[in-house]
Amino acid sequence: MIENTMLSAVTQALGSAGTTGLSSASKASTPAEAAESFANFLKQALDGVAAQEKNVHTMNDQFILGNADVNDVMIAASKAELSLELTSQIRNKVIDAYQEIMRMSI
Repeated sequence: MIENTMLSAVTQALGSAGTTGLSSASKASTPAEAAESFANFLKQALDGVAAQEKNVHTMNDQFILGNADVNDVMIAASKAELSLELTSQIRNKVIDAYQEIMRMSI
């Protein structure tokens, strides 16, 4: 199956939140802490997408040298393409939400 780094990052974030969920639910976090946590999550997700892109380039080089199978190259390329498409769609949704908030009247 195709494993998406962004989905695995979400799973990891939910898993770590689940282990400390009871203690963090009773302790309110400040907006600055929440923003920092979200920023760290986004950075990890984007780093995962970048790592998949680097893996594609490495696999292409290995294929050219004759050390990799075409199937491995195609699987790596598909994973990277799906991750990049997901990242692009999330960006589009965030921009749409921001524009909708800016259109709201006070």
